Amino acid sequence: MKNEKLRLNKYIASTGFCSRRKADELIEAGNVCVNGEQITELGFIINSKDKVTVNGELIKPKTLTYIRYYKPAGYITTMDDEKGRKTIYDILPEEVHNLKPVGRLDKDSTGLLILTNDGDFINQLAHPSIKVPKVYRVCASGKLTMNDLVLMEKGIEIERNQIAYAFARIVEFEGKNTILEMVLYQGLNRQIRKMLDILAHPVISLKRISFGPVDLSGLKKGQFKYLKPKQIQEIKNYLKKLQKNNT
Repeated sequence: MKNEKLRLNKYIASTGFCSRRKADELIEAGNVCVNGEQITELGFIINSKDKVTVNGELIKPKTLTYIRYYKPAGYITTMDDEKGRKTIYDILPEEVHNLKPVGRLDKDSTGLLILTNDGDFINQLAHPSIKVPKVYRVCASGKLTMNDLVLMEKGIEIERNQIAYAFARIVEFEGKNTILEMVLYQGLNRQIRKMLDILAHPVISLKRISFGPVDLSGLKKGQFKYLKPKQIQEIKNYLKKLQKNNT
């Protein structure tokens, strides 16, 4: 990193330690020191050569890495599982085991995952206020109607006091089943499956095909590719535009 001045929270996020929002919380709580001096001022400006510690631990900028990954079925999206189930890290190479996923896909779902060690990037992509669209291809049991689509758009209570929304269109009918394209702006646990269960059209298969401007193009199941600097900048510009439009 060049010798430049930048906000303390941005510096912490640039190390991959956490997001800027979480960094602000750590600063306010008095857990951050610069050159041995406790800092509690939000917006504090540092020189990139300053020594920053969080809870006594020296943190340094790291090379930020971003990949897109085509998750196959049968694996959960976590580093460790106390139940002993297979995780995506059992099949991903060790070189990317330090990367965290943006959101999750459940065990039986397939499709796009974005993984990175950039905490700020994760927070922006996943934050509900920014409303990044996630698109899914879903095969549901039975034949859905336009009324079902309207109900999903208006919102379905999938848990007590938890309303889930989805914008859906019918792509085609495949035998007795319905192929849907569904767009979510939320990130609720098993949201699509719960919505369609309530409508009595349980999910047969579910694949995430895009996350904002990132899609599965050029990827086979179980394969990953590094995002190039140009692609990363395009995503960040896209997020800035979304954030501006939603404020």
